[in-house]
Amino acid sequence: MTQSPTPAEVFHRLVHAVCDERWQDAIDLYADRTDVSHPFAADQSPMLSREELRQHFTPPPGWTSPIRRRPGNIRVHETTDPEVVVAEFEYQGENIASGERFAVPCVFVMRVRDGRIVESRDYIDHARSARARGETPR
Repeated sequence: MTQSPTPAEVFHRLVHAVCDERWQDAIDLYADRTDVSHPFAADQSPMLSREELRQHFTPPPGWTSPIRRRPGNIRVHETTDPEVVVAEFEYQGENIASGERFAVPCVFVMRVRDGRIVESRDYIDHARSARARGETPR
């Protein structure tokens, strides 16, 4: 019998999959029914299923990322609840066209059960993330 990955291991797998644009690997880390929200993104509703996350993560045909990124300054804090971790980190990288470097601070509060994310609150600096991609923040 194989043991499920710990919540900290799931977090690491998630941020590396996102940074490497391995979207299906990221999607597979979530439970079929989940509750994922980005509280700092006022215009985004919670995502409550793996299918909603697939729509969130899947880029349109022909899309090419304007950035290269990697996770940095990772600090994972275990809690008294064995299913919950709090992870502080940055998406670090550069805009491919301009060469401008960026660091986008993030805090994820994740609940992982049986190796799958069942709940996550992802606090991301969305304005800084948009600027990193060369977009005008909303």
